[in-house]
Amino acid sequence: MKKLAITVLSVAALVLTGLSTAGPAGAGEEGVRTLRGADVAERDEAPQEKLQLGKKPGLQKNVARTFTGQPPIIPHAMTNFDELTLGENQCLSCHDEANYKKKKAPKVGKNHFETKDGKVTKTFNQAQYFCTQCHAPQFDVPPLVENTFKGIVVKAK
Repeated sequence: MKKLAITVLSVAALVLTGLSTAGPAGAGEEGVRTLRGADVAERDEAPQEKLQLGKKPGLQKNVARTFTGQPPIIPHAMTNFDELTLGENQCLSCHDEANYKKKKAPKVGKNHFETKDGKVTKTFNQAQYFCTQCHAPQFDVPPLVENTFKGIVVKAK
């Protein structure tokens, strides 16, 4: 009986606030639209796959950072790289302490060898093991919404 009363009250609240099957209140004649401008009632088509900027590692300049603390952006394509797993991180084959000079790649940052408490360790912090959590590859795509952000160019250390 209690569940029925809660259900009835929920339906009544939805109807009273305009969220009935007719659509959201204030949607107007245009209806609800996605960030890309499509009507939400239309069939959702997957966007065309975009290519990553940059080709092979080491052939392009590093992308300048636009704010302090921004993780470096991945300037090369990652299409031929293995998936990051607990057992393998192919990024480290070029960017770790042992290989970065030979591969002419930026070295993994010192903060990747610190605990969350700031203690420096000799081993890689496993909380930062999945590089693409913070480091984003670049794609040649237009922004979803207008953006007036003006960052400052921060030189990598």
